[in-house]
Amino acid sequence: METRELLIGFNEVEGIGWKTIDRICREGLLTENAFFCSSEDWGRLGINAKIAHWLAAGFNPEWIYTRSNLMKESGVAVVTLLDEEYPELLKESPEPPWVLYYRGRLELASRPAVAMVGTRMPTAYGRKAGEMLAMELSASGLTVVSGLARGIDSVCHEAALRNAGGTIAVVATGLDRVYPPENRALEQQISRQGLVISEYPLGTKSHPGLFPRRNRIIAGLTLGTLVVEADTRSGSLITADAALEAGRDVFAIPGPITSPKSRGALDLIKQGAKLVTGAADIIEEYRSYLPAKAANQGGNTSEATREEDGFREKKLTSEESHLYHILHQGPFTLDELLLRTGWDFGHLHSVLLSLIIKKAVSQLPGAIYKVI
Repeated sequence: METRELLIGFNEVEGIGWKTIDRICREGLLTENAFFCSSEDWGRLGINAKIAHWLAAGFNPEWIYTRSNLMKESGVAVVTLLDEEYPELLKESPEPPWVLYYRGRLELASRPAVAMVGTRMPTAYGRKAGEMLAMELSASGLTVVSGLARGIDSVCHEAALRNAGGTIAVVATGLDRVYPPENRALEQQISRQGLVISEYPLGTKSHPGLFPRRNRIIAGLTLGTLVVEADTRSGSLITADAALEAGRDVFAIPGPITSPKSRGALDLIKQGAKLVTGAADIIEEYRSYLPAKAANQGGNTSEATREEDGFREKKLTSEESHLYHILHQGPFTLDELLLRTGWDFGHLHSVLLSLIIKKAVSQLPGAIYKVI
């Protein structure tokens, strides 16, 4: 059995979390030797007696294959920390999930993204601000990431779905459950048009302790986190803390000083979060990650046109010109470019390298390419 399958198997076991899997890996038990461990062996890793007994008696290839088939029947795909497709930014965050279960477009998780979070009971002001910024950020090419919760999360998901950047919902249950239940239709729409992901196996129910763990994934997938509207006890501040821990940016929208719903965001601004009054404040920070056309929205159009004309004057071969024009609709990952060009890997890599040398194209983290 492959290491990847064993990793998924351990992640499926109820009661085994991130740190336990880390110990299993460090002890060299992410091999078929795990099938021959006794309950005493598992106990020496700090695993409680009940789980240790189950691992010794029930953790075997047949059980792992049964769980794998259940995922397939449920339309759930899996990516692990061992896979090339695993999102690069998330991999660089503290305690990246060993396994991600998903439905939808996994490539969105490797694109430039911003988290948008906030209160579950927003004011009219918060709703309007969240909707406006989510639409504009998505239109710029940034993917909007949130947690499918009531309130600000739902508003931002719905607005982002209408534009190019799309949206990712990170949930704190198994993908066979929806929380809150009234967001089932939204969750299904995101599964079709965007991406829904979880680190929790099928069957995992909603539990208060799972949401803070979920929030670190929201922060880890993104370049920065925007707190739209939040009071001082809002769970969205946990996401802001996770962003800081991961070395990412934190943004906040100022609200009325008389509104309790604004105090959390105002406190973040006092502590150094970047004040945001429009999407341009965020787009400016991440201009180099975005498609040239979108990044220049609201900027100097004539200057952008002159820069594009300058590249046309470069001596590009017909193949370089073809790829350059494809990338004008990007940025794109290497796999997306392979699909769009129909070229083999060696040929595509050669043309990309030539464009990079000619300073027409740049490579971003995660093997993502964009025009300069």
